[in-house]
Amino acid sequence: MKKSRAERAGQENGGRKVRAVALAAAVSLGAALAFTGLMSGPAAGVKAAGPAVKIGALLPLTGGLAPFGPALQHAAELAVAQVNAEGGLWSGQPLQLVIRDTQTSPQPAIDSATKLVTLDRVPAVVGPFASGEVAAVASAVTIPQGVLLITPSATAPSITNLADKDLVFRTTSSDALQGRVMGQVAYEAGYRKVAVIYENTDYGQGQARYFAGEFEARGGKVTASVPFETGKASYRGELQRAASGSPQALLIIAYPDTGGITILRQAVEEGFFDKFLFTDGMQTSDLAKAVGASVLEGALGSGPQANPNAPTLKAFRAAYQARFGEPPLEQPFVASTYDATFLIALALERAKVAKGESIRDSLRAVANAPGEPIYPGEWAKAKQLIDAGKDIDYVGASGPVEFDAKGDIMVATVGVWRFHNGEIVTDRIITARSE
Repeated sequence: MKKSRAERAGQENGGRKVRAVALAAAVSLGAALAFTGLMSGPAAGVKAAGPAVKIGALLPLTGGLAPFGPALQHAAELAVAQVNAEGGLWSGQPLQLVIRDTQTSPQPAIDSATKLVTLDRVPAVVGPFASGEVAAVASAVTIPQGVLLITPSATAPSITNLADKDLVFRTTSSDALQGRVMGQVAYEAGYRKVAVIYENTDYGQGQARYFAGEFEARGGKVTASVPFETGKASYRGELQRAASGSPQALLIIAYPDTGGITILRQAVEEGFFDKFLFTDGMQTSDLAKAVGASVLEGALGSGPQANPNAPTLKAFRAAYQARFGEPPLEQPFVASTYDATFLIALALERAKVAKGESIRDSLRAVANAPGEPIYPGEWAKAKQLIDAGKDIDYVGASGPVEFDAKGDIMVATVGVWRFHNGEIVTDRIITARSE
């Protein structure tokens, strides 16, 4: 029998069992999904034993995170396709994904979440993706309505302590982990004086704070920490303040389309900086296209990233390519989006009812050790074990997903990446643990 949630949370910093992950082959997709517009439906040929069970996805299809949207949508659709190709939920009910756009902005995200809950009647939601959207949607919509929310990408530390009735989870690491890794990366790269310019949101504030704490603990100095408001035409004033104190490099904590690229371009054109560091929100080759590959050659960044050698990630990537004709982009949160979607399906199967609180009560039981390991795409195996009353332990495309008492993952892998010839390449993977 599994230990209670409190017992498991109490062992957060205790010993962890070592699991050998071995997948013989990539996951078989079976029949293709049939979907129209923003509604992803059951796989062709699946005999439905009842009405479709809907879950929601709040995706950044427009706005500052729009470049990330298509791959994130595909990842969620892949998980649904695999569930339906291997029998669907319960007695054969198909799983259906209802997708709505957040526009990468809190109020549109709230509006879309309201539609998911009141019109589409979803009991669980994947997303939203920006930290400010998560806090707004959870407080205004999902928590009051008893709807489970799993964000694959919102990293603000403030999410950890939301009064959420244990209904808000995430399959990515907090900035408390990421910021510390970026501080380590900057110092090990030889920088001793770094300026920071950050989006004035929970995301930006958290990254800036934890970066400064780690960087200065190692002996570095943050010469200036400058907040900025999104969507402005010029950031020359902020850049001038950031350039004071003779920093060696500028850390940009932003999203490309809501200020990040403008800041980078003006920093180069006005001669404020020629060395740059980046966080996960800026992990896109669009930066090199904006200022030239030679300008960013060797520039470093960090962001959540699965171990590229993990068999689970390789299986996910193969399944993604088989369905969509190309591998997933080298960008953060694609694997964690898949994991969030597949986990909701696993928890639904165990709960036997499409209610947010029931899905919540089953989530740690299918995600956390102990139990029979379940890898990406292994729906038929998981379903058989769950229906037989056996414990399972999901090992995701993004890595082991083990939730603590606050809904955060206990261990995360953070990728250190750099620009080379205008493209993003991975230098190394750092394993970080929550404190």
